[in-house]
Parts: sequence; structure tokens; C-alpha cells
Amino acid sequence: MIRFLTAGESHGKALVTIVEGFPSNIPISAGEINYQLKRRQGGYGRGTRMKIESDSVQILSGIRFGKTLGSPISFLIENKDWVNWEKELSVQQNKESIKKITIPRPGHADLVGVSKYNFDDIRNSIERSSARETAARMAAGSIARIFLEHFGIKIASYVESIGGIYPSNDYFNQLLKNKTLLLKSGLNISAKADKSAVRVLDESQEKKIINKIKSVKKSGDTLGGTFIAIATGVPVGLGSFMHFDRRLDADIAFHLMSINAVKGVEIGNGFESAEQYGSQVHDEITIDVKNFSRKTNHSGGIEGGISNGLPILVRAAMKPISTLARPLNSIDLTTMKKIISRYERSDFTAVPSCAVVAESMLAWVLAKHFLIKFGGDSLEETEDNFSSFTKKSFDRIRKGFKK
Repeated sequence: MIRFLTAGESHGKALVTIVEGFPSNIPISAGEINYQLKRRQGGYGRGTRMKIESDSVQILSGIRFGKTLGSPISFLIENKDWVNWEKELSVQQNKESIKKITIPRPGHADLVGVSKYNFDDIRNSIERSSARETAARMAAGSIARIFLEHFGIKIASYVESIGGIYPSNDYFNQLLKNKTLLLKSGLNISAKADKSAVRVLDESQEKKIINKIKSVKKSGDTLGGTFIAIATGVPVGLGSFMHFDRRLDADIAFHLMSINAVKGVEIGNGFESAEQYGSQVHDEITIDVKNFSRKTNHSGGIEGGISNGLPILVRAAMKPISTLARPLNSIDLTTMKKIISRYERSDFTAVPSCAVVAESMLAWVLAKHFLIKFGGDSLEETEDNFSSFTKKSFDRIRKGFKK
């Protein structure tokens, strides 16, 4: 079982990630992780924090001569803005007077945080609940992504909509119908999306979205949106229906919902399937060479909580950023009277970034279930187990059911 732990505050000295459970001999470089960290920081509509930080990872343990040792891997990502926050976030008792934050922002963890943890300063809620923590998750997800790519599993994403602006070409519907021209043509979806300032695949849509972001900047508002995360090359058999908490779709939904501001996750055609007939929703089974396949992929690559060999398709919805330049009403906790909420530096939209973080979370879940299925203390042992299963799976079924 792999697992990871993150630590650190948004404006603290650094973010720390500890990853445990990956086999030895996986080739890892800091450059690959830094590339993913850079992708997380992109996207039109981000705030001034992205101009301050230029994230890069320091590998502290678990890797020697470019390969994993099988021991815990630890990373450190420095916060360059720390120099401006040393007094406010001092580890030691600070004798200087630090102004406490007493006005919670609607939609944030400000008020629930002080209610739950008995804080007398909302700053304590702000720092750990910030989406800055996702940079630490990117380090963990990057290890998972590198591991999966060794077995031909690739992760991609693109932004489907921002502020209700959708593309004229319904790419997601093409994927659901298993018309995977985007994938079979060799087009790298993430690479194409990364060329867009808002990570969309439609150039005309990009212009409309950027114009809308410009308008909300002027009005002091924010925008949310939807994005698609995709995994290809996933073998049959990841996940299980034997226990509710081992279902692959449930685990994916959990990890994506854990990303800040994500309020909805669906696998395949999800909510739309509730309005359709069964004959429109379920994927007819076919044989493709010596493998089972499906005519369509409405299930999003998962049936009965188990991967079926088709691309994993996930759609998620991110709400608008909670911090508004034109704040909503709130309550001052020192007086318990109505007041306009405070403004903390923020993005106007972060859907492009959220999609990239979702790639890392999807990679993590798939790597977790891959290792549950195939095991191995070294990469070579995992390779042997995987190879044996994939080569014999179809023949085993055919032999078992042969009359």
C-alpha cells in the first residue's frame, strides 16, 4: 500500500511531502517533478502569488543515483514568500503585536476552522486550508505518474468550461462514445491543453473565456468551471467490488473531491445517465484481437468498481474562488456585528491549475490500485507480475469457460 503525507502552511517556510510504499529501482529525476509543479502554477486568471513563487523540489531521501530505494521518499518545496511572513508565522512565541484576523470570508474554511479547533485567530485556518498545499501533493502524484508511465499508463486533462463557456466541439462526448480520435491520433491532450492560457482545446472558446475573466477582474468577482481528467493504458482489474472501500471509482471520487474548491465528481457520463435508458448507458461488449473491449465508454472505464481496460474518464466541477475583491457580507467575531468580509490575495479563477492537480490525484489512485493488484518490492518484480497477468488474462477466461 502506498501513502503520502503533506505538511506546511501557505506562507510558512516550506511544504514537505513524504511518500511511502513504492518499489525500488524506479527512475526519478527532480526535473520531471519540477515540470509538473510548473504546470500547476500556469493559467490565465491566477493571482500575484504565482509571480512570487517558482516552485522547485528538493529530494531529501529515498532516491539514490536517480532511482528509488524502496524506502520513504521525502521532498521539500520552499515558499519564497516566507521572508515576508516570518513574524506572522513564527514557530517561537512572538512578543511583537500581530494583528489577528477576526472576519471570516464566506465560502472559506475560516469560520469552521476556528469553530472546530478553537483558534482565536483566523490566520490559523487560512494557512493550512489554502490550495497552496496542492503543490506538495503534486510531488507525490509525480512519483505515481512516473511509475505508471513505465507500464504504458498515461494521464491527461483539459479544461472543459470556465464560467459556463463550453467548446463548440463536445470532446468529452466523443470519449464517452469511444470515438477516441483524440487519443488514437497520437495527440497528447495535456500537451495541447498546456498551449492554451486556460488549458482548453478550442481556440475560439479560449478567447471567450479570457474575455470573461477580464470582466470579472474589473467587477471583483471569480469564476469556476469543469475539467476532464483521463487515464489511458489502464489494465483490467484495478479496484474491487468485494469491499465498498476498495472500489476504484469511489477512490477516484474521494481523491478528486479532496482538492480545494472541487464540489462535484462524475465517472463516465455520470449524472446524465440518470436521465437515460439503460440501453443508452451500458457499453456493449466486443472482442478486439485477443482482448475484450466495449463499443462505447459511458462507464468511464470502470464497471463494478473495477477498471475494464478502457480509458478512465472523470469530470469534475470546481466552484468559483471564495475570496472576492468585492467581498460579501460577514460577521466580525470580536463584536459579533455584521461587516463586509476582508480580502486576502487570491486568484480570479484556478480551473486550469485544478485540472493539473487532478491529474496527480488520478495518477496516485491508479498507482495505489496497480500496486495492490501486482505488488512487488522492486520495479522488476512488478514488471514480471504485470507481464504475466496481461499475457494470460484473456486465455485464462477463454479456457475457464470453454465447453
